[in-house]
Amino acid sequence: MDYFVELNQDPFITMKEQVFTLSAAQSPAADRAAFIRRTYSHLAVALLAFIGVEYYLVNAPFAAKLAMSMTSGFSWLIVLGLFMGVGYMADKLARSENSDQIQYLGLGLFVIAEAIVFLPLLFVATMYGGAGLIPTAGLMTLLLVGGITATVFITKKDFSFMKGILSIGGFVALGFIVCSMIFGFSLGLVFAAVMVLFAAGSVLYTTSNILHHYAPNQHVAASLALFSSVALLFFYILQVLMSLTGGGDD
Repeated sequence: MDYFVELNQDPFITMKEQVFTLSAAQSPAADRAAFIRRTYSHLAVALLAFIGVEYYLVNAPFAAKLAMSMTSGFSWLIVLGLFMGVGYMADKLARSENSDQIQYLGLGLFVIAEAIVFLPLLFVATMYGGAGLIPTAGLMTLLLVGGITATVFITKKDFSFMKGILSIGGFVALGFIVCSMIFGFSLGLVFAAVMVLFAAGSVLYTTSNILHHYAPNQHVAASLALFSSVALLFFYILQVLMSLTGGGDD
């Protein structure tokens, strides 16, 4: 969702009301820099929290049983459905204007939900993919995100036109995932590689929105959106590496 709001030129509007109608791009340089700094610091904390929760889940005594129960039969469809529902609710909470605590609750809820969804893939990668597979995928993700971020901040180009493309692509990808579960076929390396491109596009779109369309007080919502895109990119980079190295099934 875009958050660009035209500046109200009504001479009787108060300064306090004006602040909340500005996007970060329209705000004074100091406010814009503070917003970007808060967004990426929250992203860093979210990534560290994700790593911590995931480390606990993967090494927990119940990890194998839980991972198997999540992916057996049509259970994965239920997991994805619940994740989408939790993600929607977390995003709403993170965009709340009533309380900072509610915003952080949304971000924390999404990090935990993401960690649970990642469990089956990371469990397989840990058991059968070799010690360096996950760190390699993580490093590749960070390098790619860094390159995309630099591109957006250097060119200052607005990539909001990608919203429709990503929405359609997301529905198509979800359709393939659902069909693969119903009809029992493997999506394979090609699908994972295409999804890496899709996730990279999502990072590009979200980073552009952070620069151009979020309001200065929406750093929690912005960090949640960016965390979601970065996690998706890592998920499919890891799948590609596992396919190439024979570290797990597609």
